[in-house]
Amino acid sequence: MSAALLRRAAVLTAALGLALTAAPAAHSAEAPLAVKAPVTVTLTVTGPDSTVFDGTVSTTGHDVTTASGGTHKCDGTNNGANPSAGPTPTAALDDAAAQAGFTWDGEWYASFEDYFVSTVDGATGGQEGYWNIAVNGTATPVGGCQFRIEAGDEVAFTWTAL
Repeated sequence: MSAALLRRAAVLTAALGLALTAAPAAHSAEAPLAVKAPVTVTLTVTGPDSTVFDGTVSTTGHDVTTASGGTHKCDGTNNGANPSAGPTPTAALDDAAAQAGFTWDGEWYASFEDYFVSTVDGATGGQEGYWNIAVNGTATPVGGCQFRIEAGDEVAFTWTAL
């Protein structure tokens, strides 16, 4: 196996392991969870060669659909991360894509109820890089559908070389 492929596998394994260990145990809910009102955040999506999106987006936690991953909830309650629904970085990315007309894709991992963003506007991580998610300058400790964001947050999806 090539060194680049081993590095890619190590990064993916570390990211999934972190997401699994950082998320709290699932909460049981007697009633359906209500989605919070939309919030406005600043979103920057920076690819390997250019900025794909840099602006504000109004978002809520909502179902997200990708070509590789299908349709799943993305509202912060994923994998029991939060007791109530709300906006998330991946939902913000999805809303910005619809607003600005770019595409994104991600594989769904049922074991931690989240997407692994693989491609944005044609830029794929693969053996060369990955899409890092940060909120207010700090990488998220869990996946983009598990992490809750608030009004005024600065959300960034940045293509990061391995």
